[in-house]
Amino acid sequence: MKAQRGAKARIALLVSGSGRSLENLAELGARGELPFEIALVLSDRGESGALERCARLGIPALVLPYKELGGAAGFSQRVFAELDQRGVKLCVLAGFLRLLAVPAHWTGRVINIHPSLLPAFGGKGMYGERVHAAVLAAGVAETGCTVHFVDEHYDHGAPILQRRVPVLSGDDAHTLAERVFAEEKRALPEAIRTVLARLANPRPG
Repeated sequence: MKAQRGAKARIALLVSGSGRSLENLAELGARGELPFEIALVLSDRGESGALERCARLGIPALVLPYKELGGAAGFSQRVFAELDQRGVKLCVLAGFLRLLAVPAHWTGRVINIHPSLLPAFGGKGMYGERVHAAVLAAGVAETGCTVHFVDEHYDHGAPILQRRVPVLSGDDAHTLAERVFAEEKRALPEAIRTVLARLANPRPG
């Protein structure tokens, strides 16, 4: 499916959790502050809170059970078949916790946001408040978030941008998470703008 001339870029979101980033992007898109439309939200969990947000916001959503589809290979094949069929330009992992196998023709078109300054505090099992608890246990002075391209490893692909926040005395995992999420709300839209601009105007060679 080819996008019509002048149409907004179509993006898809992969989610596992509550969908706060999804709602932030939907609000920005509705206000015309981002050059895209959310064509589809895919979740690996039928009980994901993000699905309730999709229903309220009128965003198409689909549940693809990860294990029933055979794990990373089968799930990923079904995901990208859906995205190809719907003419999606960019796939955004926003609180998606599974390993994804990215086919060659989607290289450079799948991005993820992670709540730390990668490569620190990333990898399998590092998500949500686990990340912030690890940051506090390490005693570092700052943390933040990273948007990066997705490859075959958890939290490993090339970074697109990072935003930093201080770790304050008296922080717990919850307060630190809220401060980092405030930056995620800025970082993810900025990264989407950046990547869509690159895709629209690829460099020669």
